[in-house]
Amino acid sequence: MNAVIPIRSDAAGCGDPIVRTEKGQREVFCGLTGIIWLHRKIQDAFFLVVGSRTCAHLIQSAAGVMIFAEPRFGTAIIDERDLAGLADCNDELDKVVHKLLSRRPDIRTLFLVGSCPSEVIKLDLSRAAERLSRAHNPTVRVLNYSGSGIETTFTQGEDACLHALVPLLPTLPPGRGKRLLVVGTLADVVEDQMRRLLADMGITAVDFFPPRNSTELPEIGAETRYLLAQPFLADTTLALESRGAQRLAAPFPLGAEGTTAWLRAAASAWGIDPDTFEAVTRAPRQRAEAALARQKVHLEGKKIFFFPDSQLEIPLARFLSRELGMVLDEIGTPYLHRKLMAEELALLPAGSHITEGQHVENQLDRCHAAAPDLVVCGLGLANPLEAQGLTTKWAIELVFTPIQGYEQAADLAELFSRPLRRRIKLAA
Repeated sequence: MNAVIPIRSDAAGCGDPIVRTEKGQREVFCGLTGIIWLHRKIQDAFFLVVGSRTCAHLIQSAAGVMIFAEPRFGTAIIDERDLAGLADCNDELDKVVHKLLSRRPDIRTLFLVGSCPSEVIKLDLSRAAERLSRAHNPTVRVLNYSGSGIETTFTQGEDACLHALVPLLPTLPPGRGKRLLVVGTLADVVEDQMRRLLADMGITAVDFFPPRNSTELPEIGAETRYLLAQPFLADTTLALESRGAQRLAAPFPLGAEGTTAWLRAAASAWGIDPDTFEAVTRAPRQRAEAALARQKVHLEGKKIFFFPDSQLEIPLARFLSRELGMVLDEIGTPYLHRKLMAEELALLPAGSHITEGQHVENQLDRCHAAAPDLVVCGLGLANPLEAQGLTTKWAIELVFTPIQGYEQAADLAELFSRPLRRRIKLAA
């Protein structure tokens, strides 16, 4: 039997989403996983996890790194000598960092990434970062953030990383004019597409955060307007706004509709003529809509159930419902930030069921009772659910894959149609 879960009183309107909160056992990756896309984006940075061998195995497994590759991440292992107090953790960490930087002179920013083990033994990585920055200044800047999974979900690793960078952003001098800051890690190809569309409209003062090189941090100030490309950056937004930046409210750039609304928010802030906006966006929007129509054949009318994992769930649900005709059963999300999600929530079907947080056993019961056509969940749940006859989509793949923008809309849709087509072939 499912436990009775109270409906939140702030979800009252008959057309509003119905939001329930859950607390209990969770099934998510930790924030260390964010290193996998961050190290690809920030090309002169290195991410050093201060953790256990389990942390190292997690990162290697998630990244799929070949043994002869030399990635820009690694793990400083906390072993039995550290835990028993037989070695000074700070001395050991300093030795690892000195050895790393002497071997990799290309590194310009080193992130010390905290983990569950380093936090349990109270290792102060903020002081370690300050000490190591002084030792390696000005060649290398050393920062720290927490990737621990004790109280967070895996995409919050990026939020913590960008939050650590915000204090280092140069101040935009007054009178320089408005600048647009796109916030959230995007694949380089997506960034190039977005920059080109904005430039064609006449918006050329554009920066992306994080940048491709950590030494090219964008300026920020009261004339900065920013658009979120990712929905899981709550702490970063607060830090940006403390520096004077103002957010442009918009849905996230997923699908043809979401991308158009996202670009329109920038166009409106810059006073771009509607005819110019339409002329710039018409062709890519129509290509995306035509490509989505081909995927809609496989997805329309199919019921989908989201377990909470990445905080992408609500924008994805909006996209799948409105552009592909899928039926939303339950939308689980680790956290519901109503301010950042306001435009997305307004586009969900009336009465959509959202679950914030997780009690995994109760949610599994509801999932089995609903018998959805497709379940979006973490890797830990996918195989058991597949063995029980349900079709699943790995949530983590939706973060690793370029999915934003017009040109990626069909690729995003195919991530959902592919498991259903595979199930049909296996059943034939």
